[in-house]
Amino acid sequence: MRAPSLSSDPASRLPAVDRVLRHANTLPLIERHGRLPATEAVRAALADLRAAKAVADEAGVAALAGRRLAAEMAPSQRRVFNLTGTVLHTNLGRAVLAREALEASDSVLGAPSNLEYVVEKGARGERDDHVRGWLRKLTGAEDAVIVNNNAAAVVLVLNTLALGKEVPVSRGELIEIGGAFRMPDIMARAGCALVEIGTTNRTHLRDYEGAIGERTAMLMKVHPSNYAVVGFTNVVPEKEIATLARSKGLPFVNDLGSGQLVDLERWGLPHEPTVREAIEQGADLVTFSGDKLLGGPQCGIVVGKTALVRQLAKNPLKRALRLDKGRLAALEATLRLYADPDRLPEKLPTLRLLTRATADIEALAKRLLPAVSAALANRASVTVEPCRSQIGSGSLPVDRLASVALSLTPVGKVSGGAVDKLAAAFRALPVPVIGRIEDGALKLDLRCLEDESGFIAQLASLQ
Repeated sequence: MRAPSLSSDPASRLPAVDRVLRHANTLPLIERHGRLPATEAVRAALADLRAAKAVADEAGVAALAGRRLAAEMAPSQRRVFNLTGTVLHTNLGRAVLAREALEASDSVLGAPSNLEYVVEKGARGERDDHVRGWLRKLTGAEDAVIVNNNAAAVVLVLNTLALGKEVPVSRGELIEIGGAFRMPDIMARAGCALVEIGTTNRTHLRDYEGAIGERTAMLMKVHPSNYAVVGFTNVVPEKEIATLARSKGLPFVNDLGSGQLVDLERWGLPHEPTVREAIEQGADLVTFSGDKLLGGPQCGIVVGKTALVRQLAKNPLKRALRLDKGRLAALEATLRLYADPDRLPEKLPTLRLLTRATADIEALAKRLLPAVSAALANRASVTVEPCRSQIGSGSLPVDRLASVALSLTPVGKVSGGAVDKLAAAFRALPVPVIGRIEDGALKLDLRCLEDESGFIAQLASLQ
């Protein structure tokens, strides 16, 4: 490539588009990306050269076009190393799928499948049938329906059972989830009227009873998934709400949010209400997520009484909110893993990461310390420090897990800008490394790092 140079009339010395397209260096671009994208890239490269009043020969223009094509054709969504210390990080895709879930999804995405077809009968079927049986078995519910995410599940329930009617909800449960999505707004969009009862910190059964009127459609409990109210508080037990609802002929809906199918205390984790517990405590419908503690793909699940679930399935919104065949296959494969709870931490990445021993994480940190220190040379000091991980995505928000991090502190005159540049350098690696800035240092919490060799191999690219 001839170095660009200034000229009184540089445009006259630039090669024509067809000449660049015939050049040997452009042919691989056409082969890889197609003639139309290559032609557009060449024209854009020539336009950039004209704007800069610079010149280049055919090889130089081809090189510029190649860089432009590489940037344009690179996938927007790519793998990253999640070293933030948040296991279920919403911005980083929440739960990592099990190998079995990935294989199940791949097997149906690349070919036709029996998504809504009963092979044995040669007749049309329901897509939710692929997971309905497993959800009945694992939760004790009568029936189930699946949609895109838990917010969609809540919308479907409210729109089906409470359209134009009222729904009492405790003021202490009027949650706001990520992206400023608020329960009151969701209820309004679903076409029902919120009736706030109780106070922020204390709600009693008499508050529910006093709110019931002719326009009441249901009683609803919303799990405070991303915060905790402590101190002088009172929460009405689910059984009491269910009993009251039953006496008034109303359904009781429990929005668990994260939701879990097994008791996490078995593995030394804090207790999170399980879906089976919610059913046993009298909920007629329970809504929860698939990509949080359950460890599956993004989806929203509603389980409960068959008569109510059938109403949800007949709502036209169900078609708009339904799940695709790939995620249904991944969900089914994830649910099958729960049939063998003894090996669940081994099979399910979410549970494996949450139960990772602190000693193992510390040993990993000590192995990585020399390589990271060498890659940073004199730019930053690297130490091994204890830290606290969090589960994330609104799951057990006040509970923290003991972990270990590499703490990277810029040397010399340290400023906030130096730490930001250090974080940016790690994000610029071929597989971006996402940590967190804390106390003037870049913290790399190693709880979620399983590809040790891949992490080390790219440190040489650290700028």
